[in-house]
Amino acid sequence: MASITPKLQAYRAGILHFTTDPAFEAGSHHWHADGLLLVADGRITAAGDYAALHPGLAPDTVVIDYRGKLIVPGFIDTHLHYPQTDIIASPAPGLLPWLERYTFPAERQFSDAVHAADVASFFLDELLRCGTTTAMVYCTVHPESVEAFFIESEKRNLRMVAGKVLMDRNCPEFLRVSAESGARDTEALIKKWHKRGRQLVAITPRFAPTSSDTQLQLAGELARAYPDTYVQTHVAENVDEVAWVKQLFPGARSYLDVYDRVGLLRPRAMFGHCIWLDDADFRRMAETQSAIAVCATSNLFLGSGLFDFARADAAHALLSLATDVGGGTAFSMLQTMNESFKVARMGGTSLSALRMFYLATLGAARSMQLEGIIGNFATGAEADFIVLDPQATVLLARRTARTESLEELLFAFALLGDDRSVFATYAAGRKVHQR
Repeated sequence: MASITPKLQAYRAGILHFTTDPAFEAGSHHWHADGLLLVADGRITAAGDYAALHPGLAPDTVVIDYRGKLIVPGFIDTHLHYPQTDIIASPAPGLLPWLERYTFPAERQFSDAVHAADVASFFLDELLRCGTTTAMVYCTVHPESVEAFFIESEKRNLRMVAGKVLMDRNCPEFLRVSAESGARDTEALIKKWHKRGRQLVAITPRFAPTSSDTQLQLAGELARAYPDTYVQTHVAENVDEVAWVKQLFPGARSYLDVYDRVGLLRPRAMFGHCIWLDDADFRRMAETQSAIAVCATSNLFLGSGLFDFARADAAHALLSLATDVGGGTAFSMLQTMNESFKVARMGGTSLSALRMFYLATLGAARSMQLEGIIGNFATGAEADFIVLDPQATVLLARRTARTESLEELLFAFALLGDDRSVFATYAAGRKVHQR
């Protein structure tokens, strides 16, 4: 019997992807002003100049023409909460009051699998509309919330990371789950969902104040028992939170050290915020290949502080950008770049547009130990990509018509773009959103 050759998909547009961090190395990206992206069986087969690749195509190959637009890898959001979708843009004087007033009551509803599925479906569609094809997602303490999320993600064949939140103290009784049962539920989810298709599981203590020593120790044991799973939690977001952690864990050198002592710093560990870390903390992050999710939008919204890009870069810590919905006020990674640029400027650092696009694609994939799988157009990588439209709005069209370099074009997208800029989104080679 003759073998079946996967049908080739071809896309013509400007093509951009990264090979390294523009902040540290020259030649960090590949840019093809008139490019061709080739996909077969959900994976990248080639990306390059149209003139070089087109002659090698079979005569019957249909080329989808996106000329005038830009194809980049799908955005990767490394920290956000799907149960907070319906409380986005809720007013509060700071992080801790916001959790009490809005977050915990909203999360109570996720014991209902029907409600969880409804929110998960909307949440994932909103991500795709904004060009985000992979995310690291917090669910709630309820296993039903994780099941609902993975079911909806699997339907769309998305590469997603998610985890059941662990909380056994300093939270409402209706969300409190014992350390032992939380660990059992997490292990069951790992066995069912981790690496099932494109789904990945994260061990997810919410943050140190809501976990006892026992719960953190059990989370560390799970992290050692399942080293290819993820760890996600919050650290050093807010000065009041940092002071609280110091009271709760007086023997720890720092807030980050609370997690380090139980073995939660390791590759595939993602720490949200990291605003109030010291130099020793940043060095420890780099040494352990733990990663930082910079959440500029929520940090501004909740008044938590400004992330220090210069100190993180001096330690060569792994960085990525994150929306932190619903503390963050937008699902769009372009809007997140906008806020990240301003936060960096307030701290004396200027982020190039190239760097911001790197942090939202390959930088995030590296932070997640997924380089070669997602994040760029390396041969064999999963074909998650988006089509950006420089004429999506009147203002964006006027500005991009006058850009004189790739940096200016990307900067216009980052400062003026939003969900309307995403013309189409593809996951594993299949179109999952069309504007």
